[in-house]
Amino acid sequence: MESFIHANFWEMILRTTLSFFILLILARILGKKQLGQLTFFHYITGITFGSIASEIASQEETPFLDGVISLVWWSALTYLMTIITIKSKKARVLIDDKPTIVVQNGLILESALRKNRLHMDELTMMLREQAIFSVQDIQYALLETNGKLSVLQKTSEQVATKQDVKADVSPPTYLPTEVVSDGQLIKENIVELELTEDWVMKKLKKQNVHSVEDVFFAQVQTNGSLYISLKDKARHSSP
Repeated sequence: MESFIHANFWEMILRTTLSFFILLILARILGKKQLGQLTFFHYITGITFGSIASEIASQEETPFLDGVISLVWWSALTYLMTIITIKSKKARVLIDDKPTIVVQNGLILESALRKNRLHMDELTMMLREQAIFSVQDIQYALLETNGKLSVLQKTSEQVATKQDVKADVSPPTYLPTEVVSDGQLIKENIVELELTEDWVMKKLKKQNVHSVEDVFFAQVQTNGSLYISLKDKARHSSP
């Protein structure tokens, strides 16, 4: 019994060591894209590599040679798909998709958010990570194929240099805050800003918006103005 356990121990050590170096070699062959440009395809490919390698290393029932063949073949398929996507733009779009514009000239493209299953909380969080708190300051925002957001701010909002004119450095009156989301008032945010629902409705009416249900997103700006992005149906029906 003791010799059996001893034999299994050394077999497991050997399988794990060989799996480690095989995985290392295959990772080097496939290049840096697995880590540097993690699209969804590369993400699941990386997970599968790890799963197959762990099966080879830890599952005694899995024949070692079969596991290695599976790992090498999966690597070959991944490498083949990488070559195809380099050669063919259509294949690249099919496998990795393409960047999607989600904000254009300060307007949120609701249909693009729905297509990418992205909600406003995620979008505003991704903008804040880039130190952008106001949607209306954006010329273009693109959701990249790796899930990251690339933003081009309007020229007037881009970072000024020391050679530029002196800018107003007085602190903002408000922190840009969402007060309407998908046709619903966010009452806790309104209270936190020490505003009222009547104030929001008056701001909406000043921009010829008579129903909060027509608003997809509304945000109080630093100067106390209200940025509004209408729902698609309301935008198309407006004169």
